[in-house]
Amino acid sequence: MSSTMEHSTVNTTVEAIGGSISTPEQSPQSPTSPTSPTSPISPDAGGIAMEQPPKLRGRKRLLQSLQRMSSSPSLARLARTPSAGYRIGGRGTVSCVSLSSISSAQYGSSYSSELSAGYSTAPTSTVSTPPPDAVAFDQKARIRFVAPDGRATVPVPAEVRPGSRLGPTSEVAELEEDYFSRPLKPQVKKREDFNFWRDLPAEIRMQILGYLEPMEVVRCSAVSKGWHHMCFDGQLWSNLDTSKYYRRIPADALVNIIKSAGPFVKDLNLRGCVQLREQWTTDGLSEACRNLENFSLEGCRVDRTTIHCFLLQNSRLVHINLSGLSGATNSAMKIISQHCPRLEYLNISWCNNVDTRGIRRIVEGCHNLRDLRAGEIRGWNNIDLMREMFKRNTLERLVLMHCDSLTDDAMSTLMHGVDPDIDYLTGRPIVPPRRLKHLDLTRCQGISDHGITAMAGNTPFLEGLQISKCASLTDACLVDLLPTVPILTHLDLEEISELTNATLQALASSPCAKHIQHLSISYCENLGDAGMLPVLKHCTQLRNLDMDNTRISDLTLTDAARALRERSTRILRTASAPTTTPNSSIARPAVGLRLAVYDCQNVTWTGVREVLSRNAEIRRPHHYAHHSAAAAAAAATSTTTASSSHPVTHPTHIIHLKCFYGWQPTVEEHTKRVLRGDFAAAGRLERKWADFMQASEEAGAGGSGGRRRRRRAREAQMMHADEEEGGGAGLGIGGLGVGRRRRARSGGCVVM
Repeated sequence: MSSTMEHSTVNTTVEAIGGSISTPEQSPQSPTSPTSPTSPISPDAGGIAMEQPPKLRGRKRLLQSLQRMSSSPSLARLARTPSAGYRIGGRGTVSCVSLSSISSAQYGSSYSSELSAGYSTAPTSTVSTPPPDAVAFDQKARIRFVAPDGRATVPVPAEVRPGSRLGPTSEVAELEEDYFSRPLKPQVKKREDFNFWRDLPAEIRMQILGYLEPMEVVRCSAVSKGWHHMCFDGQLWSNLDTSKYYRRIPADALVNIIKSAGPFVKDLNLRGCVQLREQWTTDGLSEACRNLENFSLEGCRVDRTTIHCFLLQNSRLVHINLSGLSGATNSAMKIISQHCPRLEYLNISWCNNVDTRGIRRIVEGCHNLRDLRAGEIRGWNNIDLMREMFKRNTLERLVLMHCDSLTDDAMSTLMHGVDPDIDYLTGRPIVPPRRLKHLDLTRCQGISDHGITAMAGNTPFLEGLQISKCASLTDACLVDLLPTVPILTHLDLEEISELTNATLQALASSPCAKHIQHLSISYCENLGDAGMLPVLKHCTQLRNLDMDNTRISDLTLTDAARALRERSTRILRTASAPTTTPNSSIARPAVGLRLAVYDCQNVTWTGVREVLSRNAEIRRPHHYAHHSAAAAAAAATSTTTASSSHPVTHPTHIIHLKCFYGWQPTVEEHTKRVLRGDFAAAGRLERKWADFMQASEEAGAGGSGGRRRRRRAREAQMMHADEEEGGGAGLGIGGLGVGRRRRARSGGCVVM
């Protein structure tokens, strides 16, 4: 019974509250409403004039509760982000929160929030407890009702927005920022693929590749197809010289270069390329090159047809070298004479199938021929050929080595022609002078004094003369010839056994003495000091002097060292002149004279030591000589100052000596030390070698004390061996010469 009364009391209370609340949906004339809508409800009755939203049920009610929970400000204070499904709208928002007082929590459970519409209702702690008279909220608060389909949140001002203790996250910061207030970021265009080498102009790439060696260019062709095409471009191969790498380059690569760069090649040197023996018949190889100017097939194994094809297609040839080719014949000479009118150089030495008939065609067809090298060619006794060469008079170099067919008559025809006019005062033919500058008649056994004398007075431009191994020559021809060649620089008289010192004396007194640089008198067994001393005195420009197997002695070596020292003094005076930089001197010496004295019986170790001593000699400088006496006196007073500025004078030029094979290792080591400026070590080596040689001579002498002399010889030999093995190496100019530790020796016998 009591439970029935409780249920009726609750229902009565709910109905009373429900009846006292007016909703928009209710009609004003509804009979169920206890009061009329037009009559206001008094506050004493306990009712509130309000509009109640429709009651949500099920899923909608759950979603509305979740939205209120996710938009609560307490989430920001707890460092939690809002719900991802909650629609914020780009700005900070809060939901419509309950306006009930905190004190309402002390009452029991109230009625549904939908019925109270956000306001606090009377507590229902007991059944009989009536609702409180006082209202738990501010009655002046402005009430806003939101429709169910409208926005459930409103934006909050930025200055009062709650923040997280850890700061806003990046996602929230982006959402809080207005889209139109964001700065416009310029879009950086992504750079395309940058290839420096590909973007270079083709001309610059060719210029860069032109600095590489040919073998390096061939290696670069294996990088890619583009590089292969670029490396075999004809612009890179205008000068194709294989003389330095002909053994390393394969035949296929060489053929590819010739075929691809054929029209661009101007200088083609295939010297020694024997690997092309089977490739000459390749299609397009011989027809590829059509603009050649310099052409060399020396040492190649090439057939006659290929040579003819090259010659027929290149009419601009200036330089042709067919030396040693068996495929070169008189037919090739005919083609050259008809199709190569600009020819200036021709080398057909050791071509067994060519004779003077083919050379005559060349002389008649090529009017610019200046250099003819036809060593070991038959038929040089042809007078018609010599007459034609005399008429042309264009040759500057003529090489006829090993031409035994050359005779005195042919030589006279080459120099004077046929039936020339004779000068009655001098007895010489009246003909134009020859333009010959270099003449090589080595081992022409048919030449005698008459043929060489024909050159006298008719070759004023001659610079080089090689008549070695012409056994029939004597002093008479050279005595007549040397005074008529004023600018002669090279003279080769090797193995002319009939020459005497008269030839050397004529050379020393001739006008060419000041110009001669190379002199070879090896195996002229009749030449000695009487002829060489005047030559060393007057020929001040000598650079090479070969005196093997002659009668010269130590006097010639000593005089050669003196002459070179005087030359160095002149150079030092020139360097110390007032017009040059002060303290200018040559830091390290250079080779000024090369002497070869093999198998000279009169040359001893004393002469060799004199040369070594002069090479490493350090002297006080010669001061610059003034012409006036006052200047000379001033120079004498300033001796101390000059000596302090130039304390020592090192040699500027030395002698490179080749002597007896037993002494040559010591000489070579001494020369190395002098050339690197280690004069102290060079001086020690020279002194110890002299002690060793002197002790050796004493040991070989007879009489008493032989045992003691032999012991001294062994000691000197050991000291010299230690020094020759490199003792004191690395000391520079003015070194103290501190010796190194001597290596241990076992003694042994004298021979070992």
